[in-house]
Amino acid sequence: MDFVLTLHSHLPYVLNHGRWPHGSDWLCEAALDTYLPLLEQLTALEREGVHAPITLGLTPVLANQLAHSTFQAEMEHFLENRLAACRDGIAELAGSGEAHLVPTAEYWRARLEHLRNLFRAIGGNLVTAFAELGHRGRLELISCGATHGYLPLLGRDESVRLQLGVGRREHTRLFGQAPAGCWLPECAYRPRGPWSHRADRPAVDRPGIEEYVAGAGFSFFFVDAHLAAAGMPLGTYHEVPLGAERFDAERHDPDAPSGRRVERSPYQAYVVSSPPTSPVTAFVRDPRSSMQVWSRHHGYPGDEGYLEFHKIRWPGGLKLWRVTGPDTDLGAKRPWDPAAAFARASGHADHFAHLLGEIAANERAAGQVIVAPFDTELYGHWWFEGVHFLGELFRRLAGGTVCPATASTHLDRRTASRRVRLAEGSWGARGDHTMWLNERTRWTWERLWPLEDAFWSVAPAALRDGEGRRLLGAAARQMLLAQSSDWQFIISTGLVADYAERRFDLHTADASRLIAGLQPDASREERAAALGLASDVDQRDDLFPDVVEAVAEVLETTAPQPRRRGRP
Repeated sequence: MDFVLTLHSHLPYVLNHGRWPHGSDWLCEAALDTYLPLLEQLTALEREGVHAPITLGLTPVLANQLAHSTFQAEMEHFLENRLAACRDGIAELAGSGEAHLVPTAEYWRARLEHLRNLFRAIGGNLVTAFAELGHRGRLELISCGATHGYLPLLGRDESVRLQLGVGRREHTRLFGQAPAGCWLPECAYRPRGPWSHRADRPAVDRPGIEEYVAGAGFSFFFVDAHLAAAGMPLGTYHEVPLGAERFDAERHDPDAPSGRRVERSPYQAYVVSSPPTSPVTAFVRDPRSSMQVWSRHHGYPGDEGYLEFHKIRWPGGLKLWRVTGPDTDLGAKRPWDPAAAFARASGHADHFAHLLGEIAANERAAGQVIVAPFDTELYGHWWFEGVHFLGELFRRLAGGTVCPATASTHLDRRTASRRVRLAEGSWGARGDHTMWLNERTRWTWERLWPLEDAFWSVAPAALRDGEGRRLLGAAARQMLLAQSSDWQFIISTGLVADYAERRFDLHTADASRLIAGLQPDASREERAAALGLASDVDQRDDLFPDVVEAVAEVLETTAPQPRRRGRP
């Protein structure tokens, strides 16, 4: 049986929006904790001749930042500040009653220096480094919506197509190769059918998400198990008991004989109902193996020997303590032992390899693939020892009955043939859209939907002159940034909601002012003000250089949608 490990890497655009805590330091911390260690681990596996074909997604908005010269300068500044704080921390610990923590602090100093040397060795360009691994066949790189917009809730077909079209264009530009796969932001899906975002408007018969995906040129995507099988959602932040890998799929299986109860396995890739000329494959998240890694209660990251994420020594930001216990107060955390922690990660890699073998043996008749998708930042950032775990896992799988494969390699070997209709939802806490559309976030959508209408109403005329194209490009970037699902997610969690609200307000307001300058009745002064704003925002948010061409392509390929009345 094939094993497709898929890592989804994403952060919203933070360059030129401050440093700490939610500006460039956020990006630099992810690069230091996760992206650089992952690159180092994959390179080490390549040297050892170990087959480790990860399917790695980097969202276009993240890749644009990682490839930017501003990030490279910010990363050098971040590393130097961390090293200085580490040196100061070592001196302070040595002269205090916590001298026993000095060896751990020394570990961090050596690690920081090592990772800084690695960053410089790759010329500060993580995008190129990952692209080279992809070109050598060591991993498969996939793309996403441009800014991780929540596709099922966008108000216009054109907006969905722009998210995916820019995503594909930017991936090809930055990585030098067109992506076959697409990570649906938040694994969010909506089937074809009538849809309306307002009760006072007629519903529109809109395409299913898979139709947009196929139209953008992608051949596969990923969904959570409950969307394929109508079972209980696992969710990225939702705990369910282990063993929830079996589901009743009757009402979503078009091939099921009437009245027969059908159980659909998550260990298959499925063809999603779509135009016959452009079939799209859905890979289904395996709840059992995913839970073993993700869950802080049932999974590996909660082990008492692992580095405690939440207890930090200030100033300096040193993490010196271990989890200790699931309910241990921060003040009672015990010192972290790196060697012991990495030994635990190796043991957990043994256990996970055995688990995969057990699944393969149990599903031998119907199973073809085990799909384990995770946020990349889980490894290294949230679970510090996680990158070591990944390396040890692939070393243990070498030559076994479970065969690691990229998503495309699996489809080359075993073309999906069974057709399904997916349920609507996401991999969010409740398995639906409520993490992104609820009482606290509805106001964001009530601003986004009219913004979409305004943008697409002025776009055709704006494409016909140079000034108009410049304004349209700036407005498109700001609209795409406003559509990021991060803002609603942060607001819903209640953590730093004011930051998400400010960023959302900034991008929607700037987009509206730019669109105002494109209106047919705009005065000369309004046009001039919009052009000045375009210069400012394009310098601040420097990404997606081909966005105007993507807008033009959307307008060329989007046919008017039939409208009918129906339930929203």
